[in-house]
Amino acid sequence: MNLTYKDAGVDVEAGNELVRRIKRLAPRIGGFAGLFPFPQGRYRDPQLVGCTDGVGTKLKLAFLLNRHDTVGIDLVAMNVNDLICCGATPLFFLDYFACSRLDVGVAETVVKGIAQGCREAGCVLLGGETAEMPGFYALGEYDLAGFALGVVERRQAITGRRIRPGDLVVGVASSGLHANGFSLVRKIFSEGELREFGPELLAPTRIYVKPLLKLLHRPGHGIKGVAHITGGGFVDNLPRILPEGCGVRIDTASWTVPELFQKIQQRGQVGMLEMYRTFNMGIGLVLVVEARAAERVRLAFTPSRVIGEVEPGRGWGAKATRRVRFV
Repeated sequence: MNLTYKDAGVDVEAGNELVRRIKRLAPRIGGFAGLFPFPQGRYRDPQLVGCTDGVGTKLKLAFLLNRHDTVGIDLVAMNVNDLICCGATPLFFLDYFACSRLDVGVAETVVKGIAQGCREAGCVLLGGETAEMPGFYALGEYDLAGFALGVVERRQAITGRRIRPGDLVVGVASSGLHANGFSLVRKIFSEGELREFGPELLAPTRIYVKPLLKLLHRPGHGIKGVAHITGGGFVDNLPRILPEGCGVRIDTASWTVPELFQKIQQRGQVGMLEMYRTFNMGIGLVLVVEARAAERVRLAFTPSRVIGEVEPGRGWGAKATRRVRFV
């Protein structure tokens, strides 16, 4: 008996067919590595900025509904929205798609979403990896990871170091749950409810790159810190950009929490603090800005609003001072 790799569950030709289809979406793909020209003449002291992220258990909902056209957008968004928190311009994106048995049609749909996300972010889909690993994943399921690289002028990087009490907090609306909290959602809702709410739950993550970069290119933009509200919600993400001695007061009455989050809280009897630590509650991006610039920043995003203020830290030590207080 002459065994082949296909007999072991790996269809090399299916992988080659996927590459051929992807090349129609991203012509740079296909070599052993991707070449990208570094922007010349635009930076005096450039810093490269990199990040990596995935889509998490939101993929389980995509499998349940057999809908794969949005998770690729999520993958790009979860990376580039992190990248721009320090003011970086995304340059290129790489993806990793792993499965037990490659379904070329499903994988192509996922990659189409990745290509769309890259267009929305203004970056290049430079390459990626497709791994077929029989017995490692459940049949019909896959995993996704992404990697983004960007660049920022050192003196223009957004670090949060200049944040001071009196600065205002602008919250920019999310497009839904984005790609966080789905393990809890799947524990709360029945399969029937997941199917009912599926289209709303699978809404792709909003990509904030272009409007934020447009603001950052204006002299005197007044933006001191940017936080992407992902896993950890407000409670864990806002302290990441605060200097010692500062805390944040969030006025939870300043925006209307979307109905989907209210359903999750009521159906699961989830405590308020847990909600704000798990979900974005309708705010996907937070900008800390000088008070004089708050209205200009708010008008650059639709919808958005001032949702709080930086205040002197309370208690002792860095952890205590950087806390988020809800009123």
